[in-house]
Parts: sequence; C-alpha cells; structure tokens
Amino acid sequence: MPREQHHRTQRSGWLRAAVLGADDGVISTASLLLGVASAAAPRGQVLIAGIAGLVAGAMAMAAGEYVSVSSQADIEEADLALERAGLVADAEAEHEELASIYVERGLDPDLAAQVARQLMMRDALGTHAREELGISEQLRARPLQAAAASAASFTVGAAIPLATAIVVPSSAFSLAVVGGSLISLAVLGAFAARTGGAEMTRGSLRVLLWGALAMTVTAGIGRLFRGDL
Repeated sequence: MPREQHHRTQRSGWLRAAVLGADDGVISTASLLLGVASAAAPRGQVLIAGIAGLVAGAMAMAAGEYVSVSSQADIEEADLALERAGLVADAEAEHEELASIYVERGLDPDLAAQVARQLMMRDALGTHAREELGISEQLRARPLQAAAASAASFTVGAAIPLATAIVVPSSAFSLAVVGGSLISLAVLGAFAARTGGAEMTRGSLRVLLWGALAMTVTAGIGRLFRGDL
C-alpha cells in the first residue's frame, strides 16, 4: 500500500492571509501604541489610538485582501472562459494542445494522446485549467475566505499588544508592549514556518527583525513630537 503524503500547497491561500494578518496586527498596533506613548500622550489617548488602529487595520486588511484575491479570481474566470470557448469551438485542437504538454513532460506522443483523450472525456475543462493554467480546485482564489481570515487574524494579533497595554501599569507600559509583541511575533513566525514545512528558527527571526524595526522607528518618530501635543 503506498505511503500517504500530506502536502502543504493547499494551505497556501488561507495560511498566507492568516499569518500576514496576525503579523500585521501585532506589529502595527504595538508600533502605534509605542509611537503615541513616546509622544507623552495620556494613557487614555494611547488606548483609544490602539483600539482605533485595531478596527481600522482589520477592515483595511479585509478590504485589501478581498480586492487583491478578487482580481486574481477575475483573471482565473477570464482564462477559464477562454478555455471553455476553445473546447466548444475546436475540441480536437485542444486535445492536441494538451497532448503536446504531456510530450514536453516526457511521455511518448502516442501515450500522451491517449492520456489527454481519457482525461478530457472525464473533465475536459478541469484538465485544461490544471495543465495549461495551473488552476486547480484546491488553489482557486477565494476572496471572501481570504478577507475573513485576514481580518480575523489581524484582530487576534492586534489584541495582544492592546490587551497588554490595558493591564500593565504605566511604569512598565513600553517594556511590556515590546516584550509581549516580540514573543508573539516569534511564536507566529515559528508556527507559520512549521505549518508551511519551513525551518522554524528562520521564520521567527525574520518576523522579529521587521517587528523590532517597525516599533523602534515608530517610537522614535513619537519622541520627535514629545511635548507638542
């Protein structure tokens, strides 16, 4: 009995949106909190800015992901319409085109023609979509799914530094937000790498680097406006 293999390609769409949303939620909200706090704003204003950043960020992530993935879906639908029309207009030419693809992949011409014909008898459009266009059911663009995953994960990520800012005393505010956010980013990076089959340490380090840079730059800009509020 052949050994079952668990591939990760089918996770790429939702995983990308979820990880991007969570990372962005942590980094942008923590940076916003630190930037406003560094400008010596009152604690209440800092928290209001954080809550507004969470809501605005989640909506922006959902809208951006929906528009982006919808554009991809539109391209896929247009290509599928061309293939559908080609199959109706000249199925034999489409068969020859499919057979030539299999020849390029190493099959002899007779076997390639036989394979192409049998696959087209079963699902002509699906076969051409997969072999010519690289479109499969598992990898189809799903705008609503991507938007929901992105918004939800951003909210979860943003809630981490925001909750930290709410519960810690003012004297430990900056240290707690930075420390909690960096730990969260390290865990997210490792999780994303493990889920995608990559090396966990590298996944954590690259997220930590950009997160630390964003928080440092934003806090520095906040200090430039200290006393101007």
